[in-house]
Amino acid sequence: MKILVVDDDLHIQRLVSIHLTKEGYHVLKASDADEALHLLEEERVDLAIVDVMMPGMNGFDLTKILTEDLSIPVILLTAKGQLEDKEKGFLSGTEDYIVKPFEPKELLFRVQVILRRYERSMRDEIVMGNTSINRKTFEVVINQETLILPLKEFEILYTLMGRANKVTSRGLLIEEIWGLEEEGTELRLNTHMNRIRDRLKKHGSSVEIHTVRGVGYRLEGA
Repeated sequence: MKILVVDDDLHIQRLVSIHLTKEGYHVLKASDADEALHLLEEERVDLAIVDVMMPGMNGFDLTKILTEDLSIPVILLTAKGQLEDKEKGFLSGTEDYIVKPFEPKELLFRVQVILRRYERSMRDEIVMGNTSINRKTFEVVINQETLILPLKEFEILYTLMGRANKVTSRGLLIEEIWGLEEEGTELRLNTHMNRIRDRLKKHGSSVEIHTVRGVGYRLEGA
């Protein structure tokens, strides 16, 4: 996947690029909005990481163009943490907002969440073997039998099927389904996971959810 980093601070630009590249992303770099927009005439990117304070067009205005005209999700970087700035950022269309200084791991985590969210939105139906899940109808079909799952179970299964054969951490599942971890969330995830497994087995699904000890889960199947 391609990620565009737009920041006039070359140190931040390099720092972000190094960590993204280590995670396997292809990184494009620009020092201001004009350079970014010119680059996007030739390239298609999956996500943009944009600094707010830049010479010329600021990050808020660039974000508005990227999200409204080009349908590119944006994470805003800023040295400011005031509520008004965050509000302005979200009103401009940003998906997320990170205040400098930040931990690279936090940025990478947020990048993964947003890319996964957009990837899911592009796929209404996922089919694996004799099992399909449809996000528009909220139906799961196994061997031509239609099931209606409770919403949380549906979201968990949809997330795992969207990442078939990949390990999905418990933390990322909780972030996707509940938004944040609260007391009892781990137990609720365990309960839902057991119910999903029982349903899949009962109806003869060809997919299985395996526990990856200490990490999370991996869904596999024909």
